[in-house]
Amino acid sequence: MIVDSIYLQDDNFDLVAAIKCASYYRRGKSADYVSDFLSPKPSELEAMYESYIRWVDVAVDPVMCSTLGGKIVRGLAGIPSEGPVLLVGNHMMLAMDGVPPLLSKFWIKKNIMVRGMAHPMFFERFKDISVFDVGMMTGGVPVSPRNLYRLLSLKSHVLLHPGGGEGSASSEDEPEFVRMAARFGAKIIPFGVVGEDDVLQLLLDCDDQMKIPPLKALIEELTSETVRLRSEAEGEIGKQILYYPVFLPKLPGHFYFLFGKPILTEGRKDVLRNKDKAQEMYFEVQTEIEKCIAYLKEKRDPYRNLLARLVYQASHGFNSQVPTFNI
Repeated sequence: MIVDSIYLQDDNFDLVAAIKCASYYRRGKSADYVSDFLSPKPSELEAMYESYIRWVDVAVDPVMCSTLGGKIVRGLAGIPSEGPVLLVGNHMMLAMDGVPPLLSKFWIKKNIMVRGMAHPMFFERFKDISVFDVGMMTGGVPVSPRNLYRLLSLKSHVLLHPGGGEGSASSEDEPEFVRMAARFGAKIIPFGVVGEDDVLQLLLDCDDQMKIPPLKALIEELTSETVRLRSEAEGEIGKQILYYPVFLPKLPGHFYFLFGKPILTEGRKDVLRNKDKAQEMYFEVQTEIEKCIAYLKEKRDPYRNLLARLVYQASHGFNSQVPTFNI
């Protein structure tokens, strides 16, 4: 690989980071997003945060809560530090809004590198946008049963959005991730996130676009591209209809995250052997996610609007912590 000397003369250019993001560092002949991953250095994390994630943080000012000893607490104290841990939550319309703040809070507050799983098309279509570099630097992996198996075997913290669709808390597919978690005794942490309705106004969803011939053709093109990925993207991922939502940006509001009560799978051999038991645990995860979402929607506070937060910080200092709801 030949690198233009102009880039090498730029003090802000990180050659190692560029090699990682471009998947030029490989242990084999082809890229392997699980085994090729190298944890970013503190300087790389800082550069990534300052260049991209900081501005998302300023815009949505994420509020993080977790469940510790059955009680909801501010921050991430309820998240186990030792893996394997499977974070399972609802997916908003644009994952790039919510995922970077979540990942950054975990490495800043807990020194945990969460391995996010994304639709395989993300690794095909979005290589030229900044959020892809964030995904690569933080260990993003195409979602598939095989990759989930490998990550849990490495005792990783894994982020999963079953179903992958807008607002989805789960898929209708069989709860394979539950059985996978039980195989490795992983702790499942259901979580909910709300706030996208304060950032975006949805104009055209999939059903609307299917009624417009040019947009319908684009949806069919995107969906057809997944055919060659289905050998890896089994089950629900292989069946999904892909589309770009049409939306109108709004003045940003808060994002709120609540990580619910950990669901223990260690020793649950019955989940592995009995489909009904696996389904029960799957519904337990789904119910907990829905409870988290309902709690956050009820608790959203007066400072959810960006202007209200800026007014507060103008009088209390830009780095001051904006108050939020009482727990």
